[in-house]
Amino acid sequence: MMLNCDLGESYGAWTMPVDGQIMVHIDMANIACGFHGGDPLTLQKAIRLALEHNVTIGAHPSYPDLQGFGRRSLAMAEDELIACLHYQIAALDGMARAQGGRVEYVKPHGALYNDMMQNTELRRSVLKAMTQGPVPDIPLMIQAHPDHEQLTLEAAEFGVVLLFEAFADRRYTAQGYLLSRKQAGAVLNEEEAFAQATRLMDEGVIIANDNSVLAMPVDTLCVHGDSPGAVAMAEALRVALTKRKLSHIRPGTNA
Repeated sequence: MMLNCDLGESYGAWTMPVDGQIMVHIDMANIACGFHGGDPLTLQKAIRLALEHNVTIGAHPSYPDLQGFGRRSLAMAEDELIACLHYQIAALDGMARAQGGRVEYVKPHGALYNDMMQNTELRRSVLKAMTQGPVPDIPLMIQAHPDHEQLTLEAAEFGVVLLFEAFADRRYTAQGYLLSRKQAGAVLNEEEAFAQATRLMDEGVIIANDNSVLAMPVDTLCVHGDSPGAVAMAEALRVALTKRKLSHIRPGTNA
């Protein structure tokens, strides 16, 4: 299991200070593309940090919503949405290649991410954008969900591989979606987030807000860079993941 974080989201005088501190603990950096956060200098710095720490670079595109940090749903025609995604992915990949890197996966941000999970037509538009995009044959990161088999089959129609992600610091509904940030308790505290993450590592399950148990495959865990204690949480999860990896290595072997 890998650890990822949404980064590069500072914009002008508005700063998100954790990029440099958290990069040492993660495997994958979901870097903003300028439409919800991330000005050119911020993106350049985030890419440089990822390359310095051998962290995989992912594009983190959103609806065009700087004022709302990409957390407001927008009604967009399919061709408009696809062009919007291509613009963002191409921009980040171009900046990455200028430093000797490249975009290796895509993870939509905020409202687009949540809308895509619950709207089949929108999700298929995103998958179409992946097949026609400026960086071919890279995975799409989406939320891990009990309907993972159907989601995998749907993506396979477009030749797209999915990476399933779970959130250490977000509460889930009984239907397997993220509880809206507008509701109390949607963002977990550090103790709750660590418990949820380690339960996923050990049992592959999440306890929903109604106490039901959701089983789902998880390729990567996300810690939000704007959550309180994000750096400490990433460090603790890195230690936990490393311990579990080492426990699977037989004594006297290197594998």
